[in-house]
Amino acid sequence: MRFSEAWLREWVNPPVDTQTLADQLSMAGLEVDAVEPAAAAFSGVVVGLVQALEQHPDAQKLRVCTVDVGGDAPLQIICGAANVAVGMRVPVATIGARLPGDFKIKKAKLRGVQSFGMICSASELGLAESSEGILPLPEDAPIGTDFRAWLGLDDHCIEVDLTPDRGDCLSIAGLAREVGVINRTALTRPDFAPVAPVCDDRVEVRLLAEEACPRYLCRVVRGIDTSAATPMWMQERLRRSGVRAISPVVDVTNYVLLELGQPLHGFDLARVEGEIQVRMAAPGERLVLLDDSEIELRADTLVIADASRPLAVAGIMGGAGSGVGAETRDVLLESAFFSPLAVSGKARSYGLHTDSSHRFERGVDPELQRQAIERATALLLAIAGGTPGPVVEAVAESALPQRAALTLREARVGQVLGVELERETIVDILERLGMTLETVEGGWRVTPPSARFDLLHEVDLIADIGRIYGYDNIPVRQATTSSAMRPVPEGAFEADRARLALVDRGYHEVITYSFVAPELQARIDPEREPLKLANPISSELSCMRTSLWPGLLQCARHNQARQQARVRIFESGLRFIPESEGLAQREAIGGLSLGAVAPEQWGQGERAADFFDLKADVEALLALTGAPERFAFVAAVHPALHPGQSARIDCDGAPIGWIGMLHPALAAELDLDGNAFLFELELAPLDLGVAPRFSPISRFPSIRRDLAIVVDAEVDFAAVAACARAAGSELLRDLVLFDVYAGDNIEKGRKSLALGLILQASSQTLTEEVIDDAVGRILARLTSELDARLRD
Repeated sequence: MRFSEAWLREWVNPPVDTQTLADQLSMAGLEVDAVEPAAAAFSGVVVGLVQALEQHPDAQKLRVCTVDVGGDAPLQIICGAANVAVGMRVPVATIGARLPGDFKIKKAKLRGVQSFGMICSASELGLAESSEGILPLPEDAPIGTDFRAWLGLDDHCIEVDLTPDRGDCLSIAGLAREVGVINRTALTRPDFAPVAPVCDDRVEVRLLAEEACPRYLCRVVRGIDTSAATPMWMQERLRRSGVRAISPVVDVTNYVLLELGQPLHGFDLARVEGEIQVRMAAPGERLVLLDDSEIELRADTLVIADASRPLAVAGIMGGAGSGVGAETRDVLLESAFFSPLAVSGKARSYGLHTDSSHRFERGVDPELQRQAIERATALLLAIAGGTPGPVVEAVAESALPQRAALTLREARVGQVLGVELERETIVDILERLGMTLETVEGGWRVTPPSARFDLLHEVDLIADIGRIYGYDNIPVRQATTSSAMRPVPEGAFEADRARLALVDRGYHEVITYSFVAPELQARIDPEREPLKLANPISSELSCMRTSLWPGLLQCARHNQARQQARVRIFESGLRFIPESEGLAQREAIGGLSLGAVAPEQWGQGERAADFFDLKADVEALLALTGAPERFAFVAAVHPALHPGQSARIDCDGAPIGWIGMLHPALAAELDLDGNAFLFELELAPLDLGVAPRFSPISRFPSIRRDLAIVVDAEVDFAAVAACARAAGSELLRDLVLFDVYAGDNIEKGRKSLALGLILQASSQTLTEEVIDDAVGRILARLTSELDARLRD
């Protein structure tokens, strides 16, 4: 919320400067985002009266003005604004004045005629981004007075960023209450005396949705002067609060909204037929809003209607068909309390966000409506005149929110805040916050004020005590606790080391949302129904991920759109898997490789990364377990991967992840240029690693024997290696695949694998007999289990 410091100080004026006031608000939980001057720096501008106008002899669009600025003689000023007129009071920059942008006013001669100053527009004074013509001032503006001082522009605009639970501070009145409590300063409230009705005109109200709207007030004001202008003081307060002045009715409702925190609305009475009905929308009803957009109302939307049609979406925005315009003579003012649950999320569901919905969603004081409509009536009568009728109120007392008393334990205050406060201090703070206290054994029964929707539990009361007492007054103490050393298995797989290994191999770590788009989630993991969020940030982030791939793919797409052709990224985090017993949260690590296998350089030519490049990176991760032989890559089909370039990763025969190239159809949908390769591993199965142990280096030489065997084309090297190691026992120290061939002299459906067998013993030099026996056992096992034979 943005507000004027001077306006706040009319309500409460503590003996502190602007910066101290901002610091107090921030320390009280009302974080101040910015403190800015209310107007740009300028000087030498006074209030002037245009006494005469003459056409410039040599310029059709210029006029020679005689302006009284309270000096010894009027000034001659050349002005080109179309709206300048005799009798108008205007801001005048005299000779020597400095305007925003360090623009100095000097004597000038325009087309041969002297000009001794400048009549200013709002934009030239920094009071508006743009303006048409000069700034007209009210008739009571004193001639010759310093314009800056007269308008009170030596002020500050303070921007506070309120948390959603502090809707009670979305007004000058609410902020003044907080400042008054912090500084022990009394409030000076404006006079809110009720306006007596002058006529008997009234519009009846029927509450047809009492739970959603338990209180609704309205009042007829007839015969307003539509030509009246909003006073300069009100326009300025609205401007400093970030609101543009429009017309008296709209400006008054906006002013009361900012002052008291109660949204109001004005209907053109001539466009209202019969009684006001507060009801839920009928299916298929449509409404054109004040911003000229048309919406189709849903049955769960609360509306304000007359006898024939909806007039407004309750608590959000009025309809164009009943809005106040230049021809409006009779107004129906509305002031209501709408339940936060009835309004919450509705504005966003229609693509809207208004000041009214912002407040009603957080909770408006249910006892504020009559005071607000009386205040608005008084302001409207003072500006535009008119004849007020009586206030018509419809209320369902049973549906109004009731403030339940909370039990506050005196001992608990010290336990939570870490400082023991005197009983009298606690009572004083709570009473100054407007709470009602009843003493009970060990503490109090505390009833919060009607505006405090955020006080629901004992800890909320303690938080209020702490922020008013002052967090900076709470001493800093070092917490003491006993610590227990948690055993870490020596063979456990370390996720941090895995992340560093990927960084060492040229990957960048990313962190993406756990919320993903349901469409992308369904394309990647169609077999699982993800958990859908009840109140998502947006439709693109409306379900929980069951895989890390949606975030990685969106990240790759984002990078490619910004001319990053080579993308190597990884992420570790939770996947959320719905199961029969609840939602399982499983930690995983996943990666994506897209583009060249290495950065552009002179040392090697550019080559696009392929399946085997990514497989090598995954094998490096699996090697960190100390038992890479436990893992196998099994050719399998995944709905998100290319059917010819995908594999399931198994650990001791159980699936723990996937690797492969992104399916071309999905890559086209995502507008990815090039082949993207993905992997994902569950981390839990990797924790059962093998503890490192020392093994002495053999003093005896190793022997290598090369074999070329022919096996079926479907047999992979992992199966061959497992079979050979099982047969070779402790003598087979290493196994190398150095050639794969299929073609001439090889049967169709078969392939040749060239293997290097590294044999070594730890206690003796191997003899030919021992070597032949070991090689024979390996060949025999390969033949019996994999139908292998030596290549001719």
